[in-house]
Parts: sequence; structure tokens; C-alpha cells
Amino acid sequence: MRRLVYLVAVTADGFIARTDGSFDGFLTDGEHIEDLFRRFPETFSAHFRQQPVGLGRTEFGFDTVLMGRRTYEVAAKAGILSPYPHLRQIVFSRSIDGARYEPVQVVAGDAVQFVQRLKQDPGGSIWLCGGSELAGTLLDEIDELVLKVNPVVLGDGLSPFHKAVPAKQMELLSSHMYNNGVALMHYRLPTGR
Repeated sequence: MRRLVYLVAVTADGFIARTDGSFDGFLTDGEHIEDLFRRFPETFSAHFRQQPVGLGRTEFGFDTVLMGRRTYEVAAKAGILSPYPHLRQIVFSRSIDGARYEPVQVVAGDAVQFVQRLKQDPGGSIWLCGGSELAGTLLDEIDELVLKVNPVVLGDGLSPFHKAVPAKQMELLSSHMYNNGVALMHYRLPTGR
């Protein structure tokens, strides 16, 4: 069965963005970026990948990316309708017109049922890119959580899981601390309700 991996950047106080959805303050350069390119090259958008960053790997761990509407609209508002053309792109939204955003597959139905079926299909791992509402809805389907913890405190913002979620004990699979203060934390979650 395919794995659903929620890989997301967070602040030291546990927010994925400011309350308005902006994410300034996260470190966008430094030694951690090169390592993340090596580990997860498919998670860098096409716009970023066009820059000379040495991404030569073509076999990815992820072959599908899941996004909530607000996460997708960050790219769409910048005119990037296909932020991850090297992946199957699925956007969960009841308000986006799928015909208008043809490069991506828009799903208006039940996200949990859709992901349960998707995990049964052949293929690689599935990357949950965001956002917090979708992650909260899919919590019981998430197999692994990878946090890119940035050394910044926002004081307020959007949590990785938008709504209150039940407590889950996670198993630490690996961790790595970079000299610039960014930490990469990889956990396994118990799945199911």
C-alpha cells in the first residue's frame, strides 16, 4: 500500500504560516536547502526547479501531491497553475472550477474516501503538501510526518492541523539538525481511527 507523507515546514512554535497564510520568516537558503534537494527533490515547485540548483534526479519517492485550495492558490495567484508538473497534482476544493485549472485534478468529494482509494492504487508515496484543513481531515490516513522546523517564532498562525485533533503518539524515525538551526524531524504515525 502507498504511504501518505505530510511533509511541511513549521516554525519553532509550531505554525506552518501566519494567520493570513503568508510564510515569511522561514529560511529559504542555507545548507538545509541542498540537503532537502537531495532527499526530496520532487517537493520543489517547477518555478524553483528552473533555477540552477543541481536537481538531476528523476526517480522520486513521491509521484502524487495533495493540496488544499488555499495551498494551491498561492501558486495559482502567481500564475503558476501547475506547480508540480512532474507529479500527479490533486487539489481538494468545493469552490475551484476544475476546468479552469486543467493541469491539476480537482476533487470536490470526500477527501478521506478519495485518499483511501488512492493509497490502494499502484505507485509511489503520496505527498501531502498542505494545508492545515486538509491535513486535519486526513490525519487518520497520514502514515508519516516530516517536519522542517525553522528557527523562528511567529507567536500566532496556522497550525499543521487546522482543527483540534486527537492525540497520537508518534515514533521518531530520524532527525537531523543543520548548523543554521533548521531541524528535520521524521515520524511514523499510527494510522486508522
